[in-house]
Amino acid sequence: MGSGIFRHTEDQAEKQEIRKRKHFSVRLNLFFFVTFVLFSVLIIRLAILQFVEGKYFKEVENMISNSESPIAPIRGTIYDRTGYAIAQSRSMQSLYYRVEGRATNRDEIIELAKELEKVFADYGKPEAAPLSAAEILKRMDVGFDLDKNSTKEPSYYSVPRRIKTDLSTKEIAYLMEHRDVMKGIEIFEDSIRMYDNQTIAAQLVGYMKRFSAARNPESGLAYYRSKTDEYLDVEDVGFDGLELMYQEELRGKKGIKSYPVNAVQKIVGPATLVPPEKGHNLYLTIDKDVQLATEQAIVDHLSYLHNRSLAGQFAYAPNARSGYAVAMEVKTGKVVAMASMPDYDTNLWTGGMSTEKYNEIMPFVNNGTITTSYPDYPAKERSKHPSSLVYMGSVVKPLTILVGLDEGVITPSTTYNDTGSFSFGTGNKAMISNSDRHPYGLLNPTTAIINSSNTFMSAMVGIPLYNKYGGEKSKVLDVWADHLAQFGLGVKTGSNLPNEYPGSNEFFQNAKTSSMQSAMVYASWGQNEKYTTLQLAQYAATLASRGKRMQPQFVDKITTASGELVKGFEPVVLNEVNYPKNYWDTVIKGMKSGAMGIEDLPYPVARKTGTSTQEVPGGTVDNAVLISFAPADDPVLAVAVVVPEGEFGRYGAAPIAAKVYEAYDQYIGGLSGKEPTGAKQP
Repeated sequence: MGSGIFRHTEDQAEKQEIRKRKHFSVRLNLFFFVTFVLFSVLIIRLAILQFVEGKYFKEVENMISNSESPIAPIRGTIYDRTGYAIAQSRSMQSLYYRVEGRATNRDEIIELAKELEKVFADYGKPEAAPLSAAEILKRMDVGFDLDKNSTKEPSYYSVPRRIKTDLSTKEIAYLMEHRDVMKGIEIFEDSIRMYDNQTIAAQLVGYMKRFSAARNPESGLAYYRSKTDEYLDVEDVGFDGLELMYQEELRGKKGIKSYPVNAVQKIVGPATLVPPEKGHNLYLTIDKDVQLATEQAIVDHLSYLHNRSLAGQFAYAPNARSGYAVAMEVKTGKVVAMASMPDYDTNLWTGGMSTEKYNEIMPFVNNGTITTSYPDYPAKERSKHPSSLVYMGSVVKPLTILVGLDEGVITPSTTYNDTGSFSFGTGNKAMISNSDRHPYGLLNPTTAIINSSNTFMSAMVGIPLYNKYGGEKSKVLDVWADHLAQFGLGVKTGSNLPNEYPGSNEFFQNAKTSSMQSAMVYASWGQNEKYTTLQLAQYAATLASRGKRMQPQFVDKITTASGELVKGFEPVVLNEVNYPKNYWDTVIKGMKSGAMGIEDLPYPVARKTGTSTQEVPGGTVDNAVLISFAPADDPVLAVAVVVPEGEFGRYGAAPIAAKVYEAYDQYIGGLSGKEPTGAKQP
């Protein structure tokens, strides 16, 4: 009984073990089968990837590229002669917008502008001026406003527009984080030009604009059209003045920030950086303090001329609204002051100037000491007033005497009885007269200059020169022009400043409309030629040096950013006029015109004032002109002043020159013998 039970139990256990083995075998076979299937699927998928989709993924892989953001170079600093920074650049981050094909998606662009307005308000620097969506749209230059009113096409498509400069770290972080959804925005490391807020020699220093504007044929700057591969469209470049003249020296070299991006332009790796190189620094010959004193002297004197009770009968000049002055060292040609007034704040160009603002300053954006500039009159009245280019008037008379002496038509002892008027020509004779027809009696060349006799110049130089060279068929005007050119009149001064005007020898044209004799007569006392203030300063300096015409210089040295000398500048004699000593003595002794303010200086100043009469629409105006140099016996500084509609040079121009001499002696020295009290050059 017991053994039967044991065997039965044993059979049950054996059967159970057999079932377990069968189940395990089934599960194992199922596992191997599933594994085989999965492995087969993997093999097939790999085969598809390799042979079917491989080309596609290879293309995707190749679409990962570098997105390069150019970094504009840091421009060099422009200093005055003492090391005071007049123009300097600062590196900062700026936000740009690229139009490309997005200009048609107006709703998207307007929403972007509104979003940027909020970002700037929430994350911008507290001191930053707020930017509205409307202004942002205007800076985007997409051709429409918030109301989607289409007024124009974008000015261009590929060049990014600068929306905001000097971004805060919070703005940068937010914009970078949302770069993929805020379509069209880019952040560039930027270099922003900043000019001293005292507007020191604004038109001489010049200003900057976008390279894309500079290379436009309408800009007149052919130089930039060959630089397309070298410059960045978003880069600011010199557009006028020294900023343009020394563009290559100031610019430096651009840098590159490169990001790896995928096919949808998402950044997929860390950036690499090639930093920009800073440009060279310019140290000018301009003295900041003398320059500011010159500018202020013009402004103050214009105000004085407008006040009848202060100015009196002879000095009152209510229409004088502009003035120009140049101070040039006689022995070196260094220009220590060049003022074109009114001037303006060149920082207005930074980031782009509105049309409205440009129209306000347009009359006097140009440097009136070297080219045409206008007073601050409304556009409808502007044509009724002379520009910065006026007839030189009586300031030509020292040169007239020199020409007469050199040509042998007069001698230092020649005399002439001045009756106050002089007639010339045949038949219906023409007549010229002195100011107020004043008769000066017996004159020689020296006293003729002192008394500013128009009749002496006409009768003793103009007509004899005309007769010497054969009358109407002669080359007398060519001879006259050649003499003027030796002193820098009617030719460029050699300054190399952009847009410098060579002056106007109007006697050539007037000889055709009247007669050669008449043209020569009027030219002999300054009513037939218009020259710039810089030309007049060079002329005065040539008289002062007794014949050496110096090249005007504006840069004393160029250094690297670390201060190492790159280039220095030496005085350059452009040409030399060799006249006998007694010729120079005859003329310089006569340079004693009455000159308000100059007469009170504690050192002798050789000077010649002029009142040039000029026809303008609506009437005749008188312009105040002056040339001078000091000290008269050992000249250091030459000063020329022009005040359109300033009436008499004695009252309208001379007081400005007196202030220039005082400032030079105070800050640089060498006129009175006293030690200068101003800043010294390092």
